[in-house]
Amino acid sequence: MSESSCVAELVKVHRIVRTIVRYESLQREIRGIFLTALEERGIVNDAALEREARRALREEGRDADREALNEYKNALIDLYFARHFTQSEIDNHINLARKLEAFQHLHEVVNREDATSARIKKALKAFCEIPQGNLYIPPSEAEGVRVALISHFISSQLPFVGVAKNHITIRDIDELIDHCYWNRRRSGKIGGKAAGMFLAYKIILPRLQECDPELEKYIHVPESYYFNSGNFSDFLDYNRLYSFHSQKYKASETIEEEYRNMSALFKKASFPPDVIEDFREFLQKVGEHPLIVRSSSLLEDSFGYAFSGKYESVFLANQGELQNRLNDFMWGLKRVLMSIFSPAAILYRRDHQLIDFDERMSALVQKVVGRRFGPYFFPFAGGVAFSQNAYAWTPRIIREEGMVRMVLGLGTRAVDPVESDYPRMVPLSHPTLRPEVEPARIRKYSQKLIDVINLEARRVETIPYVDLFGRIDYPDLYYALSSYANEHMAAPMYKTQTVALQNSIITFENFLTKTPFVPLMKKVLRRLEEAYGHPVDVEFAWDDDRLYILQCRSLAVGEKIGRVVLPDNVAPDAILFTNNVGVFNGIVRDVEYIVYVDPKAYTLLDTYEDKMLIARLVGKVNRLLKGKRYALFGPTRWGSSDINQGVKVGYEDINHTLILAEVAFKEDGSTPEVSYGTHFFNDLVEASILPLAIYPDRPETVFREAFLLEAPNLLASLVPDFAACRDVVRVIDVPARTDGRCLQVYQDGQGQQGIGFWSHADQ
Repeated sequence: MSESSCVAELVKVHRIVRTIVRYESLQREIRGIFLTALEERGIVNDAALEREARRALREEGRDADREALNEYKNALIDLYFARHFTQSEIDNHINLARKLEAFQHLHEVVNREDATSARIKKALKAFCEIPQGNLYIPPSEAEGVRVALISHFISSQLPFVGVAKNHITIRDIDELIDHCYWNRRRSGKIGGKAAGMFLAYKIILPRLQECDPELEKYIHVPESYYFNSGNFSDFLDYNRLYSFHSQKYKASETIEEEYRNMSALFKKASFPPDVIEDFREFLQKVGEHPLIVRSSSLLEDSFGYAFSGKYESVFLANQGELQNRLNDFMWGLKRVLMSIFSPAAILYRRDHQLIDFDERMSALVQKVVGRRFGPYFFPFAGGVAFSQNAYAWTPRIIREEGMVRMVLGLGTRAVDPVESDYPRMVPLSHPTLRPEVEPARIRKYSQKLIDVINLEARRVETIPYVDLFGRIDYPDLYYALSSYANEHMAAPMYKTQTVALQNSIITFENFLTKTPFVPLMKKVLRRLEEAYGHPVDVEFAWDDDRLYILQCRSLAVGEKIGRVVLPDNVAPDAILFTNNVGVFNGIVRDVEYIVYVDPKAYTLLDTYEDKMLIARLVGKVNRLLKGKRYALFGPTRWGSSDINQGVKVGYEDINHTLILAEVAFKEDGSTPEVSYGTHFFNDLVEASILPLAIYPDRPETVFREAFLLEAPNLLASLVPDFAACRDVVRVIDVPARTDGRCLQVYQDGQGQQGIGFWSHADQ
């Protein structure tokens, strides 16, 4: 060995000794780790070190007592380690000893019944301040601590914990806590929606595993902050609103009436001064960037219970003077908290036997994805993606490759039933395939309006896209629009090609074929489904060549009943309807009552008030028929926010029906609007309500509307106060009209064939 090599080795030994002395209490543990590493590499073992130490002591003429032997062995361990390991490896092994000590303390603290969040966070931070390196705590030991930390700070829902413990590391939780706003008086968790998003990110981009370069390049999570449930429990306590904890046990009518008046009460209520100061510091930190305050209750997005659309999400422009931004932010938080007492949320919990759970609300606050163009802020696209495609209108579509429901701009229009506007439905196995074929029909059933944040007006606005892009210079029209002229449609061939807005259609053709979006989304959905062991749905935004994951949850799927075989011996005069578009797998037997909202009569209603009266009546009849086997038929687009397109009902208005049918007159074979991919559709699936679409004007369709219009109407006797609506809403006792027979409904999703017919229960 050269002199310079000897010097370098001595320097490394000196550094080792100096570091070990610094961590005096860990000397034994560090050298034990060193020795294990030396043995694993086959360099030297404990017995060889013992012999070498004894020989050296004999040469010195010293007694080989235990103290002298240990002194020599320690020196030899340091020497061998310095000789055979790099400085980085030396540091990693020393830090492993430090991590093991800090881990044992964390393990002790997190598993104490009286452990406070503050003590756990302190122990967690002490562990995570030690450099990570590439030597880790044994997985079997780390798993228990991960489970305890996840249960304390994130979610105690066992199905979630069972998945999360395999993907969320101890350091991930420390990273999350750095983005949390905790209450000083009340503990809490970040809630289901925030937990699902965080877990999805860690599944897609794991900390301790090799990452997919494509996913690393394109996948992002928006800058997110977590306001845990303790803040909102503290808000109720501070304002002495204790009675609200019993709101869920009141009668449905009382809940609805009091909820309408709750807004004024919450506006007057205030947060404690120290919490307001936290909010102020938060807004100073994030600056004047648009925000979305999203509900994240403890139960929300849990396995089997998505709570889709039950709670509020509030967009904030977050512009201007800090005090104005603070006032808007606090009102947004109050609206989210207040939504936990909404009739829809409480009724949903009742229907799923969750009413006695002590549901608490957290908030996930995110910077809105997008860019500013003039006074407007929005992403290129947003929507929802499903790992399993239940809406396969042709056998060519591969259901297991998923589907996407997307819109230009904010994704709100993709997840809520809206006016006479249509998102793009994309089967990921065949992204350019559409239910419509002719350009004129594609244009009719395309997106016309776009949701954006107007930063100057400080609100969300809905604007015709033609008007919006006429006002601003937008660089990505190449990916969104196709030209339409003389019954011909074509996507731009190059980015500088001009498309006349008045003669354009939002098609996303170039986006779907000339960006990595489709293969990327398929990969994301496949990875998430494999990790969850269950189909998932994901809310997303795409902007500036990045895919942002906004939400992930276990997908509501109907009962698996295999291939449905339609009866082949049904007499023609026993058939009520047939359908063959947008058919979802299912069988519903022995329907005794049909509630029929006549689409033609509904269309003829003149005023908003008249149509809203029908919505209230549907809800009233739904409650009265609770426990009965009934089906609800009516105009297309149930639950639409536009009363001219459909009856504006919520979950609480339809939750007792077995079937929700949309009767689409004069649609000429158009895309069935069963709202697949919207929050409303998820309600149907979770409540085991079978959605179906009937197109009476299609030549192959049977629809005996005469039966529904001529049968005796029970409405006046059932709801006397609404007798004036009997020409629009009909309640039919099926067995009384069919010699004791009931309605039997068979829907074959695979073959896209369905039938409803009269039959006795035992036939």
